[in-house]
Amino acid sequence: MAICTHLQAIETLIPAPAEHVCPECVALGDQWVHLRVCQTCGHVGCCDSSKNKHATGHFRATQHPVVTSAEPGEQWAWCYQDEQLAEY
Repeated sequence: MAICTHLQAIETLIPAPAEHVCPECVALGDQWVHLRVCQTCGHVGCCDSSKNKHATGHFRATQHPVVTSAEPGEQWAWCYQDEQLAEY
């Protein structure tokens, strides 16, 4: 299977912010498991293993297709629209 066009279109990654938090979870007083960074706008949201699934919620609200892991040592991107993973 070929890598989707959304993943191929990424030239420069939007890095994870220095503050390692899910702002929406912080506002709710909740915890998160892992963080994801939207590669369209830089939104940081929690992963689907987290209670609130803010990264997926952001995709559903905006249709921004690609997120990357904000976790140290992880170097991958996920396209929600095409359900494809790419390591970099």
